[in-house]
Amino acid sequence: MITSIFNQFPNLSSLQKEQFEALLPLYNDWNQRINVISRTDMAHFYTRHVLHSLGIAKVQPFAIGSKILDVGTGGGFPGIPLAILFPEVQFTLVDSIGKKIKVVKAVASALDLQNVEAFHKRAEAVQGTYDFVVSRAVTRMDRFVPWVQGKISTVNRHEHTNGILYLKGGDLKAELAPFPKSETTPLTQFFYEDFFETKKVVFLPL
Repeated sequence: MITSIFNQFPNLSSLQKEQFEALLPLYNDWNQRINVISRTDMAHFYTRHVLHSLGIAKVQPFAIGSKILDVGTGGGFPGIPLAILFPEVQFTLVDSIGKKIKVVKAVASALDLQNVEAFHKRAEAVQGTYDFVVSRAVTRMDRFVPWVQGKISTVNRHEHTNGILYLKGGDLKAELAPFPKSETTPLTQFFYEDFFETKKVVFLPL
């Protein structure tokens, strides 16, 4: 429910609340044309997509003026909800599937999100450097890291060192074994819905 978002982030402006409220009808409309979210998930849209995306903000809020790259954004997660939450942070959303980026651009335009750019391209083709790369379970970490190596800024302005903030579920011990610097935060620290029982944010400095 959207009330969970308003309760978890009590300092939202009226504009931000309107933008979050507009997400469900926008995605309902687009989903009928281009299937970017499973039909069963749409019934739990605000929990499984919006609040899940905002779990990253609980682990690391973004400083004004920082730059975030969302790799494999799909229909715009976690990038779109984070862009609403942090209007003074620049977000670049990329995906290798063009029709998904079409939806992202349409949603960002409908919400008048001036801080969002979206591109149909692979992560390896992205130019520039970013404070953090965010993503939602696109692939295993040992495959993901090479995609974004060299895209992290050397100027740190956050509590965490610049790097990857990755939404993942399940038992991650074996997957993260090659990355001893990684830190895992269970989302049950912040959110109480059953969906989050196995969900985590993985931070990996790069």
